[in-house]
Amino acid sequence: MKKYKIFFILVLVFAAVCNIFGQTKTYPFEVKKTGQGNQSIIFIPGFASSGEVWNDTVTQFDKKFSCYVLTMKGFAGVKPLADANFKDWEKGIAEYIKDQKIEKPIIIGHSMGGGLAMALAADYPELVSKIVVVDALPCLAALSDPNFKSKENNDCTSTINTLKAMSDEQFKQMQTGTIPRLVADPSMQETVISWSMKSDRTTFAKMYCDFSNTDLREKIQTIQCPSLILLESYFVNFKPAIESQYKNLKWADMRYASKGLHFIMYDDKEWYFEQLNNFLSSK
Repeated sequence: MKKYKIFFILVLVFAAVCNIFGQTKTYPFEVKKTGQGNQSIIFIPGFASSGEVWNDTVTQFDKKFSCYVLTMKGFAGVKPLADANFKDWEKGIAEYIKDQKIEKPIIIGHSMGGGLAMALAADYPELVSKIVVVDALPCLAALSDPNFKSKENNDCTSTINTLKAMSDEQFKQMQTGTIPRLVADPSMQETVISWSMKSDRTTFAKMYCDFSNTDLREKIQTIQCPSLILLESYFVNFKPAIESQYKNLKWADMRYASKGLHFIMYDDKEWYFEQLNNFLSSK
């Protein structure tokens, strides 16, 4: 009997060891990889968006590049993590680049994904070769409040409680009113709304609150790589304020779209691809 007890204990110990060392590392996103090019591109979607937002872009570039398309956990139907915040998402992407030994990728980010691209290039300049920021600002809140200062301990409880208290119908009405101000292409509006509806409400609220408190205006001075900034056409009306936000980004090439809204990849596709092709082919 004693012999069987010892054997049983050894089996449990072995199982525990296998479980510890067999665990795969958890990142705050899912990844879809296509292409076999020597140069890699990492695509980061914007707030509450699926990586599918990059489908047309990937089709254009995965013949020449290795493309890694992220969908952040908690957005667009991807299972959420227990806690979500901008800094941890940035760190998770950096760790993924290191763990997968991706050599100096280009980072392309839309909206909040553009903020993550800037933060990565600033905090991990050795990891990144170029960045493309698609309609994002270093500090969105400062556009309406020039005296904005981010809070050190930002409490998002109120935002989370408010959004979680909404019924699905109320939340959909809110998004149905918001999204047409962000996407001019009517064929894509319902798709973007559906990504919001599939997003975890707590993650949605927390990241909205967290990103609204993010200020990268000083941080971007440490970015050392070429940076292409693509902005929606309406932003040309705020050119001095916007370019003031980017004044610390030494290698910025700023371009304003000729038409459309926030989802430039849908609304001004021809112009968007022209800018990307020129930037990605340059040395």
